[in-house]
Amino acid sequence: MALSDQEILKGLGKIIEEIAGVPASDVTPDKSFVDDLDIDSLSMVEIAVAAQDEFGVEIPDDELKNLKTVKDVVVYVQGKDAA
Repeated sequence: MALSDQEILKGLGKIIEEIAGVPASDVTPDKSFVDDLDIDSLSMVEIAVAAQDEFGVEIPDDELKNLKTVKDVVVYVQGKDAA
């Protein structure tokens, strides 16, 4: 069953809050991980690993550099979830 935008966003918010200490309420689709949420590359890898566990999708390291905003991750997870 495909996850909705809101389900992915909620899960991602929880992950980002745990790993980077950014309040889940600040994690919105238009936010950039680096510019808005101040997440470094190491934390981004941790977030990707946690997202893989949470959503059951593989996020290869070479894809990670393309995921610049929260919406990018939501769209990526939905695309993989539907596949």
